[in-house]
Amino acid sequence: MTRLKLATVWLGGCSGCHMSFLDLDEWLIDLAAQVDLVFSPFADIKEYPEGVDVVLVEGAIANQEHLDIIHLIRQRSKTLISFGDCAVTGNVTALRNPLGGAEPTLQLAYIQQADLNQQIPHAPGIIPPLLDRVVPVHYIVPVDIYLPGCPPSAYRIRAALEPLLKGENPHLEGRDLIKFG
Repeated sequence: MTRLKLATVWLGGCSGCHMSFLDLDEWLIDLAAQVDLVFSPFADIKEYPEGVDVVLVEGAIANQEHLDIIHLIRQRSKTLISFGDCAVTGNVTALRNPLGGAEPTLQLAYIQQADLNQQIPHAPGIIPPLLDRVVPVHYIVPVDIYLPGCPPSAYRIRAALEPLLKGENPHLEGRDLIKFG
């Protein structure tokens, strides 16, 4: 049996979706027997590989780094799952959109609300350039499966992954599997 190449990615979000993934508990042992985890915040892998079968993408597209990597992810992955409400809708990450762009966001965070050392960091590598609007993954690249929830439950994550392991498409229907929040 060929092992599935699985990746998970954390973009503009809180990592709650990845914490929920860990809530798969003992099923993670079964999953590990069927997949190779080829990229994830759980593993120290620096470059997104080619030939990924399934990728769970947590978080919205909020900065230039996210924009660059999501194109690479889509190009190198067969099945892209928008993983959690931030990836599906923008959710909490997109709450900065009403501020009117990247510059007002930086001003608010680093100048207006700062108690000490009021300055926007400009050194290279400190802050990836923010996009003027935070957008969900499907605004940038095609998404194959939407897995809503903030975060999606372990039950919901398993319901999406289990059929894929068998070469089948998941059928996410009903409140338990498609409810937001």
